[in-house]
Order: sequence, then C-alpha cells, then structure tokens
Amino acid sequence: MKKIILLLLCILCSLSASAQILYEEFNSSKLGETRKLKIQLPRNYDTNTEKVYPIVVVLDADYLFEPVAGNVDYFSYWEDMPESIVVGIMQGDTRYEDCNYDDSNFLPADKGADFFEFIGLELIPYIDNNYRTAKFVIAVGHDFTANFINYYLFKDPPLFNGYISLSPDLAPMMEERLPERIPSVESKIFYYLATGTDDIKGLMEISEELNGKLKELKSDQFNFYYDNFEGATHYSLVGRGIPNALEKIFSVYRPISKKEYKEVLMKMDEPVHTYLNEKYATIKNLFGLSNPIRTNDFIATATAAEKKSQWESLREIATMAKKQYPDANIGDYYMGRYYEETGDPKKAMRTYQGAFDKEEVDFITVDLMLDKADKIKEDFGY
Repeated sequence: MKKIILLLLCILCSLSASAQILYEEFNSSKLGETRKLKIQLPRNYDTNTEKVYPIVVVLDADYLFEPVAGNVDYFSYWEDMPESIVVGIMQGDTRYEDCNYDDSNFLPADKGADFFEFIGLELIPYIDNNYRTAKFVIAVGHDFTANFINYYLFKDPPLFNGYISLSPDLAPMMEERLPERIPSVESKIFYYLATGTDDIKGLMEISEELNGKLKELKSDQFNFYYDNFEGATHYSLVGRGIPNALEKIFSVYRPISKKEYKEVLMKMDEPVHTYLNEKYATIKNLFGLSNPIRTNDFIATATAAEKKSQWESLREIATMAKKQYPDANIGDYYMGRYYEETGDPKKAMRTYQGAFDKEEVDFITVDLMLDKADKIKEDFGY
C-alpha cells in the first residue's frame, strides 16, 4: 500500500510540473519577517485572461504543497474540480511557533496570533490583488496546522469556505467549540476530517470524537465529510485524504456521472432541465464561476428527458445548447428530436438538415443527422 501511495504521489507531482510554479518571498509586517511562498498557477493561466480561480491555501507547504498541488492539477484536468491557484506557506521549524496558542483560553497567542493575522490580513488580500481569484478559498493543514485552520471558523464570516483537516492535533476545548460555533455560521462551509487506524493513538481518538459531534449537526450550510483509513499512519493518510477531500468538496462541480444520472435525473419528479439550471447556478453561487454548461451534461439531461418523455424539458435543453454552442450540432439534434416527438416531422427534418455543416458533438455526427432527415423524408414522402 505504501508503494502504491508513493507511486501515486510521484505521478501527481510530475503532473503538477505542467502547471506554472512560482516562488515568492513575502515581507510580512504582521510577522516582522519574510516568508517564502510556493504558488501553483493553473495551466493556461496566462492565456485565459478572463478566467478566475478558487484558492487553495496549504500550510506545512514544505511537505504538503506537492501532494496538494498535484491533486489539484490532476482533478482539474479531468474537470472533477475547477482549476485553482494553490498557495503554499513554507514553515519549516517555525510551524510550532506559528500555531502557538494561549495556555488559558487556547486561542492563538504571541507568534500564533501574528501568523493568524498574516494569513487573513496580508496573504489572502495579496493573492486577491495580484492574481485572478474567485471567492472560494480552501485551507489545508496537518496535525498542528490542521488545528490552526479551525480558528478561522470563528471569524464572522469565516475566512475559508473549505477546511481539509488531516489528523488534527486539536487544542484543548476545540472539540467542544467547533460543534457550538458551526450552527451559527451563515455561509456555506465544507469540512473534511481524516485520520487512520494506524494514526497516532491520541490523534485518532480525538478525530473520532470530533467526528461523532460534527456528524450530528443539522445544517444545510454545513457539509461534513470524514474518513478513517484502514492501515493508514499519521503520514500516509495524507496521500489518501487529499484526493478524497477534493472529490467530496467539489462533488457538485463534476460532470454528471452515470450514478447521478440513474439516482438523481431518472428519479426526479421535476422536469430534468431544472436540474441542469440548478447545478450550474450552484457552481456559480458556491465557487464564483460562470462556467458554460458541459456538452456531457446537456447529453445526460437530454437523454433523461427522452427516457421520461419530457418533451418540453427536451426543448428547453435544446434551446440552451443552441445558445451555448451555436456552432455545434448538439442543440439542433435535440430540437429535431423534440419536433419528431411532438408531431412536427417536417420541422424535425429541416432542423436536422440545417445542421449538416456544424461541429459534431460526441455521438451526434453529420451522418446521424442526415440519416434521421432522410428517414423522415422517406416515411412522410417530403
């Protein structure tokens, strides 16, 4: 298992080489010192000048940056998450001072308080001002730094939208404070917690205790995920937790899957085109991204509409596809199918014929369109 994880990390790190890596030194007035940053920009960042990107802030970047950046690049390549800017804070021997908290109230103190303000008041504004960012930020931490990112949940509103907490070494009272605080947070929060059966015993036990409390919270705004990896140690769980966290946090962003088609589209009572509208509205509201609807998602919802004989819904999908992809034949195909099924074969034939010179999409070829037009012509004698 360890060899498999190491091989996966090597592959992910080589993939991240395709993205642009920048090394910067940030002079922090809050810390009174310079901090080294490692920043991965998405592929084609320089050419997609109108595009904005979520931010993934990585603490303990000395060893966490590469596995996070590699996974982000890999997942975004396959459209399982949006392309994102990964910002790593190099900490090295300062991580213990950075995460320092007061012995009486267990809140950031001394260097820990300075580091807290450095991230919130200096680093994030700097990234926003110098790069094209969307208003969705995730923080990643491991043991001490995993505990530290929790403090940002007590800001109003919280600094981060997503929290990836890998085997946290929680400060005293944190396992009580988090369940008390989260129900009062008005913004949508994604929280991922991971441990392993071979993790440090005290850390595994406290993660299990926190899981027991967080999973009981009832809130539409709080999305909680937990993994306890069989056989994973304090360090190997990181390689398994990061991809799981990204997959779960960005589940709504992914193209419609076979499972989603069967368990959601085919079982919903509402017209299926409403699911398409709601999916992309959610992507926009959550991640600040105005993405075009994927052709895969048009095909999935249109197929469901056909199977369920929702012809008006199919017309809506065809209209959206024609507007989204005017030079492709996908909208014309489904509009032709709508006309066929609603008793207007002549319009269907002309719609198929009119798209013969448009770009083909998936199975919708020129030959398919012309064959359907010829069959209508033969059947009705046009």
